[in-house]
Order: sequence, then C-alpha cells, then structure tokens
Amino acid sequence: MEQPIYTTRAHVFQIDPTTKKNWVPASKQAVTVSYFYDSTRNSYRIISVDGTKVIINSTITPNMTFTKTSQKFGQWADSRANTVFGLGFSSEQQLAKFAEKFQEVKEAAKLARDKSQEKVETLSNHSQESGRETPSNNQASSINGTDDEKISHVSPEAAVLKSENERLKSAVEQSNTNAKKWETELQTLRENNARLVDALQESSANVESWKKQLSVCKEESDTLREKIAELEAQCKEADQEKQKNAQLSVRVRELETELHDKEQELENLRKQAEIIPQLMAECESITTKLQAAEMKNSDLEGRIGSLQVDIDDSRQKQGNMKGELKKFMDVLDGKIDELHEFRQGLSKLGADN
Repeated sequence: MEQPIYTTRAHVFQIDPTTKKNWVPASKQAVTVSYFYDSTRNSYRIISVDGTKVIINSTITPNMTFTKTSQKFGQWADSRANTVFGLGFSSEQQLAKFAEKFQEVKEAAKLARDKSQEKVETLSNHSQESGRETPSNNQASSINGTDDEKISHVSPEAAVLKSENERLKSAVEQSNTNAKKWETELQTLRENNARLVDALQESSANVESWKKQLSVCKEESDTLREKIAELEAQCKEADQEKQKNAQLSVRVRELETELHDKEQELENLRKQAEIIPQLMAECESITTKLQAAEMKNSDLEGRIGSLQVDIDDSRQKQGNMKGELKKFMDVLDGKIDELHEFRQGLSKLGADN
C-alpha cells in the first residue's frame, strides 16, 4: 500500500561511521530519491535505490530535522539507521523543494502520531468509565428488585416508584450494553496492542538483520570500491591505448595518403616510360644534328679566327690611318690658321686702301 508522493534526483552520501565527520558517497552518480506514504501504517519514508542496492531507507519522524549546509547540499540524521544522510542537488531550487517537502511530511507524521495517541487515550478513558459504572448499575438493579417486591404490597404511590424503577432498569440495561461494547473495544485495543508489540519485536529483529546486512553491504561496498579503483586504472590504461590507437590511425591515414601520392607518381612515371623510346630516337636525331652543328661550329670558329686576324689587321691599319689623318688634320689646321691670318691681312690692306 506504499505509494510515491514526490521524486527527485540527487547524489547520495552517508557520514563516515568511524570519523563521524567525512562524507562517504553512496552512489557514483545522481540517483532517484523518493518520498513514500504507507496508508496502512500512516507513515512516511525516504527511499533511494541504486541498481539493486537500497542506499536510503529512512522513516520520517516528527523529531527529525532537514538542514541546508550549503546552496546545493542538505542533510538529516536517522537515529534508527544510526547514520546521517546527505544529498547533493544540481540546483538550489531542487534543494529548496526537497526541504519544503521534508517539512510537510514531518508535519503530517506529527499529526498522525497525535491522532493515534488521542484515539488510544479516548478508548482507555471509555473502558475505565465503563468499569466504574457497572457495579453501581448492578447495585441499583438489586435495590430496584427489592423495591418492586415492596411496592406490590404498598399504596398507590408505588405507581410513581414503579415507573421510576422501570426508568432505572432501562438505564442499567443501556449501561450494560455500553459496557459490553466498551469491553469489546478494549479487547480490540488489547489485540491491536499485542499486534503492535509483535510488530515492534519484528521491527527490532529486522533492525538487527538490517544492521548485519548493512555491515555486509559495507564490506561489499569496500570490495566494490577496490574493484572500481582497479577498473578505473584499467580504464585509464584503455584510454591511453585508445589515444595511441587514435594516433596510429592518424599516422596510417597519412601513410595511406602518401602511398596514394606515390602510386600516382609511379603511374605518371610509367606513362613517361612509355614515351622513353620516342625520346631516345629524338635524342639520337638531336645528337646527330648536334654533331653536324659542332662541325659547322668548328668551321665557323676557323672562319671567325681568320676574320679576327683580318679584323686585327684592319684595326691596325685603321690606327695607322687615324695617326696619319690626325697629322693631316694638324697640318690642315695650321694651314687654315695661316689662311685666316692671310685673310685678315688682306682685309686690313683693303681697309687701308
């Protein structure tokens, strides 16, 4: 008959049982944390399960208090489980909503406890009152019986006493009926009390078994933590291998690209090798032409040598001619100067005449 009334997700922690100061994570990641209401027992519990492992099973009592220790972390103490639970939320709003729901559930548990106590007190009071009234009613009936015997021999005033006696008899019968009903209720309460005692004993036994299971779970948790550490070390090695494989894959792709380029070059060289015979033939023809050109070049060099000799002779002759021409120009300049002086003399003579 237990139903969830509120569910959220958070990281679950428990206080270290040895130091009572450090927090020990109960889950590696955020898990579901739910409030449950049991309508048959009128009780509330906080339950959280990580896979197949129950990491929170806390019954809410009016004496519990949920404390916010930071903007995203809260805790409460459970005396029955002999531990302190802590929850880490992803946002401040989730923490505020969980704390508000905790206060509501705590008030509801308090009201349920008060109503149960009031009911028990009322039933006990009724049973005590019924126990007190029964002897007096029996005494009244015995007195009334004696009066009936007397009234049968008495005057007409006995009619009033008889009617009063009848009224008292009906009141006694009603009281007896109520007493029987209250006895039934008292018996029911005793049976319920016995059942509650049995349930309490069973709960105590369950608590002991839960404590044993908790110790076993802690040992399993320690073993799992060691295995987790080993697996994390293996995961690190696997990550390193993955990185190496990724680097090798990149290198393989580079080599494949280079191989493709080399194959392309090889294909180009093969295509060029096909035209090598043509190139050889052309090379031979070019070699023949080169030899002929070299022969012509040698002839031309011979001609150039003779021409160079002729050029040297011409240059020498030209130098001689330039020397003779210079001498002639010098003589000509002297003659021109003489002629100019002669002309000036003639001009002067013409002016004098």
